[in-house]
Amino acid sequence: MALLPLGAQDAPPPKKQPPPDPTNLKVLKVTTGAEVSQIMRTFTAGLGVQCIYCHVQGNFASDDNPKKATARQMITMMQKINAGFGDNKMHVSCYTCHRGEAEPKTAPEPRAGG
Repeated sequence: MALLPLGAQDAPPPKKQPPPDPTNLKVLKVTTGAEVSQIMRTFTAGLGVQCIYCHVQGNFASDDNPKKATARQMITMMQKINAGFGDNKMHVSCYTCHRGEAEPKTAPEPRAGG
């Protein structure tokens, strides 16, 4: 038993670091990395894609991926539609049109046998 390494003692788990504060935000009205992370998770679910679909891996602030500009246009469109209702509620989201796929659904799938 005396041969057990000292590192085998129970050490507290490392604390999870909060996401860094965002940079290069042009349409999102948030201030913390935690807010951005939550919003990005909804985009991931709404479009069925991972972060690097719109972002440059390792440099999320970069504008080098043209899909990021498209995403900004879509976010602006969604914000305008929701603002038009005047009740400060979200009526449309990415999922409204995309249904978990990168390309939006513009028409229902044809029915089999119909």
